[in-house]
Amino acid sequence: QVQLVESGGGLVQPGGSLRLSCGGPGSIFSRSTMGWYRQAPGKQRELVATITSGGSANYGDSVKGRFTISRDNAKNTVYLQMNSLKPEDTAVYYCKAKYGVIDYWGQGTQVTVSS
Repeated sequence: QVQLVESGGGLVQPGGSLRLSCGGPGSIFSRSTMGWYRQAPGKQRELVATITSGGSANYGDSVKGRFTISRDNAKNTVYLQMNSLKPEDTAVYYCKAKYGVIDYWGQGTQVTVSS
């Protein structure tokens, strides 16, 4: 069973920053495209950012210029640096590993942006 574990969520004021982390098993991590997705109450899950095994990143339009995805294959960890946070960034953030045709998901971590 592949387990992804997210951490780093919490409550932050508008304009603040948070860094999310997601660790996975070494057996698949380095060969997986890793991604962050989010789901706000009453909304569909949406893409935040993805990063390939070679380090190519892709971002959702709503976070471009504010969020940065990165990975450390030696630590089997992917990160999401979130800056200039807005109330509309409030959501549960999920980590995903795409390994071939199989998707593995983490349990999610809550991010709340509020004053």
